[in-house]
Amino acid sequence: MLKHAAALALIALATLGTGAARAAPVQSDGDDPWPDLKTAIFGDKAIADGSAFMAVEAPSRAYDAAIVPVTIRFDPAHMPAGKVTAITLVVDKNPAPVAAVFHLKDGLADPTIGTRVRVNEYTNIHAVAETADGGLFIAAAFVKAAGGCSAPATKSPDEAEAHLGEMRTKNLDAAQIGAPSRVELLIRHPNYSGMQMDQIKRTYVPAKFIETIDVRYGDTELMQVEGNISLSENPMIEFSFTPPAAGRLTATAKDSDGLVFSGAWSVPAAM
Repeated sequence: MLKHAAALALIALATLGTGAARAAPVQSDGDDPWPDLKTAIFGDKAIADGSAFMAVEAPSRAYDAAIVPVTIRFDPAHMPAGKVTAITLVVDKNPAPVAAVFHLKDGLADPTIGTRVRVNEYTNIHAVAETADGGLFIAAAFVKAAGGCSAPATKSPDEAEAHLGEMRTKNLDAAQIGAPSRVELLIRHPNYSGMQMDQIKRTYVPAKFIETIDVRYGDTELMQVEGNISLSENPMIEFSFTPPAAGRLTATAKDSDGLVFSGAWSVPAAM
């Protein structure tokens, strides 16, 4: 259910501590919120180590804590039985740990997903993949970065509003019918965290962020994404799909103020 995981992760902030053993041990500074986050988000469900077929790729030391690239990559040769239907991305020590939940539909055969997140302090980043039979698998990476959630937006609020919701794609113009295509969807949106200060007015900018993104090819659903303040400014989603015939890739996004944005692109690209 959309918004379910994010709500649970926000509640978990009140009860952070150390409890159950880690499913995929990575570097830690001794203050590890993951056991309680795991319980808050997934309850008592068992989560198996997925490192044999999935990995979280992120810089060990981020160049910019407000725009940290993360890819959840899968190795199809070692995948377990059952299609990956959802991926929950958790930045453990962020104020809103669940950065995104990616609900992968039948039109998306390759579950490898890329995005960009804010990182507020040195933290583990976990990805939990769910398969069609309900199985859960985990991978993780440790990222050294700080201050990403309070870093000022690159544009003033007025400048951001002028281009709010504009969408574009990268690499889609090279897509070919029947061939796997790796595409980036970019949405112009400040994705305000509520922790940033307007440098002119000297007041905090209220949180305003992309809540949902729906991506389709023709009548076929590719994915639904639940976002949060831990996604970076100008959210980006990278994914693979194979266009079965000429058609249109469409995206619809909704932000926390209820504003709706959309975009559409022809495949093959119009000449």
